[in-house]
Amino acid sequence: MGILRSETMKHGTLVIPVEQARHFVDKLGKNCSIQFQDMNAKVHVRPYKKYIQRFDDQERMLRFIFEELKNIPDAEIVKNRIDDFLENDSKYTMDSVETEIKRLYEQFVKFKTNNTGLNEERNQAVEQKWVTETAIITLTAQQTKSSGDGLTSPLLEDEGARSGIGAGFNNIAGVIPQADQERFARTIFRASRGNAFTYFQAITNPLKDPKTNKEISKTVFVIYFQDVKSSTSAMNDKIKKICQAFGVNLYAWPTDKTDAEKKRAYVEGVIQDKEKALGAFERFMSNEAASLLSVQRGTGNSLIEEYRLFVLKEKSIYHTMNMMEGDINLMASCWYAEIEEEKIKQVLIQESKATSCSAMLVTDRGGPGKKTPPTYIRSNCFLAPFQELINTYGIPKYKEANPACLYSVTFPFMFGIMYGDVGHGTMLLCVGLWLVFKGEGLKYSVPDAYNARYFVAMMGFYAVFAGFMYNDFFSLGLNLFGSRWVVDHEAGGSIYFKADYDIKNEGGAGPYPFGIDPAWHGTSNELLFINSLKMKISVLIGVAQMLVGVGLRFSNGIFEMNKTDIICECLPMLAFMLCFFAYMDFMILYKWVTPMDNPPSVINSLICMAMGQKDTAPLWDGSIALEKNLMMITMLSVPIMLIPKPIILWIQSKGSKQDDHHALEEEEEESGGGHGHGGEFKLDEIVIHQIIETIEYVLGTVSHTASYLRLWALSLAHQQLSLVFFQKTILAGLAMDFPANGIFLYFMYGAWFGITVGVLLGMDVLECFLHDLRLHWVEFQSKFYNVGGDGHMFTPYKHSTVLTPKGD
Repeated sequence: MGILRSETMKHGTLVIPVEQARHFVDKLGKNCSIQFQDMNAKVHVRPYKKYIQRFDDQERMLRFIFEELKNIPDAEIVKNRIDDFLENDSKYTMDSVETEIKRLYEQFVKFKTNNTGLNEERNQAVEQKWVTETAIITLTAQQTKSSGDGLTSPLLEDEGARSGIGAGFNNIAGVIPQADQERFARTIFRASRGNAFTYFQAITNPLKDPKTNKEISKTVFVIYFQDVKSSTSAMNDKIKKICQAFGVNLYAWPTDKTDAEKKRAYVEGVIQDKEKALGAFERFMSNEAASLLSVQRGTGNSLIEEYRLFVLKEKSIYHTMNMMEGDINLMASCWYAEIEEEKIKQVLIQESKATSCSAMLVTDRGGPGKKTPPTYIRSNCFLAPFQELINTYGIPKYKEANPACLYSVTFPFMFGIMYGDVGHGTMLLCVGLWLVFKGEGLKYSVPDAYNARYFVAMMGFYAVFAGFMYNDFFSLGLNLFGSRWVVDHEAGGSIYFKADYDIKNEGGAGPYPFGIDPAWHGTSNELLFINSLKMKISVLIGVAQMLVGVGLRFSNGIFEMNKTDIICECLPMLAFMLCFFAYMDFMILYKWVTPMDNPPSVINSLICMAMGQKDTAPLWDGSIALEKNLMMITMLSVPIMLIPKPIILWIQSKGSKQDDHHALEEEEEESGGGHGHGGEFKLDEIVIHQIIETIEYVLGTVSHTASYLRLWALSLAHQQLSLVFFQKTILAGLAMDFPANGIFLYFMYGAWFGITVGVLLGMDVLECFLHDLRLHWVEFQSKFYNVGGDGHMFTPYKHSTVLTPKGD
């Protein structure tokens, strides 16, 4: 019952002693399913606010520790083993965990500070080493040039010496990120008005920023500019300010080659010392982190993960207690399922004896009254992904029909109809089976794949089934049972076949046992025949599913004992669907099973039926009279849907008492498909709503029937894509001469497989899934589902739910 409709819910008040409130909430969260309501929402009283602040502070510290552990090589944190933690969480206490987390936080802050300082010193030494090496190269080149005479002598030095003005060249050296190199050079050139020259030498290996742990490529720069040898220099100050604005590191430029070589030797020694210190520090960090990364109990989480789970669980407990009110005893308003009432009471009795305190659950007398119960639908690992799709569209109202069981069959079946191919379906089925068998290993590492394992396997199974039905194996036909068509004759370069079975169903041999006869593959009229067949199958499936949707609308009306909806909505809707669209399906099936020499067109018969024209080619004798009666019922069902219900609701509102007015409108809103109108009954709003609903159903049924043709369209697209890929790759290789065909096939098979995986197993699976989802949300659920009603999901307080990672 909890799968077809939501569980019967009860509302009550939980009373627990304040001194043991944390203990009782902990036990209820571990063993029961109770949804607590916030009793302090209006007054904004939070008695356990200080506890929440403490846990927020601990979470902040834990986030910092986790980030630091990520920077340690080979540091793997075993996490998300929630069941094991909940079985052994009693070994931790709030004060001891808080003290340990603070100690670890302070320790890791010191570690980070020391590590940052060592890395900065090492990086500065490395930068200075590159500056000195650049200086050695530059000074060596200058000495080589200055040793010449005549035309190779440096003119500026000689000119300055002769003029006696003390002019010469100065320089500023440093290191800048390569990303800022061009911008820095332009800024220096413009600021100096072209009187400065900047030379760059790239550093080979990138340096890691100790603050962000990101690798940055840097460049050594040297700025040469003409400077007056005096105590002050405007150009020197200007360039240093630009360097300061760019945040570059400046280093002293050696005076000569000998000085540069001495500095390089010194800096290399500093680098070695820093590298040794960093290595020793990393080893120390790894040893310190080993205890935090150690797996508890062999099957549990890492110790630091246990701390995180404990803090998260305790925070949820005090958050729940913040929603309760009271001084000596805490009282909590709560919802729970009727089937779990005894279990909740047993837990309270057991813990009351253990703590020598008294706790109880008081159920509201007379039911929840005007409170709208939450929707609690039991599920399992197989139905869970289908239920998730339904909830994404809209939460069902309390006790409204839940189509999860139907989804588990119709959704993968329609996917198979669109995707049908034995080869591709088998590949998808293998993926699903692998997820099923490896599910436990993926439960926490890839939870989305774990939850969808049966979903994928079912889609693959039905894709294989539809592939056998279409007789498609990578776009090729399979002759499993022997073709029932034989060659009749050849004429004009074409081959003509004739049926080798009893086409008139007179007791002879039957046709191909299952699926399409392989003789159709490769024929000139294959596409015409396959399209007609798949189009009719799509219509048959679509009308059948919409009829099931109308049937669920009946079940809602009967369950709610709403005669108005049953008579004025469900019956005319069913009549409209049966008398026209179901009759169309009957005509298709009748043509399939009835041998005819000149079979009439179903489309022409439907046009004559709808337009009231004379059908010159009826399906059978007497069909014209039946079609007239069916069309009359179809037309009469529309005003029955439109007129009576607003009148009945208006009469009911007039006959009711003023005190019960609001309750009556709530009943109408719940039973009549969501036409609540506030505190006053308004006939005009109800009439407008009913007009919209009638038009939407009548026109929607026509458009929805056509919408199911996407089953045919997607199947055709898949088959044609598969055929084109096969022809352009493997068949092209087979058509070549030996030995070129073997070499070509080797590469063409790789191309075919890559395209198959990327397009047909990737893009096409997603496309078929989305179209399938639309058919269920719009074409199917619109027949009975009250989207936007008062449905809200039952969200019990459970430790397993709180600790389960969201979206990981």
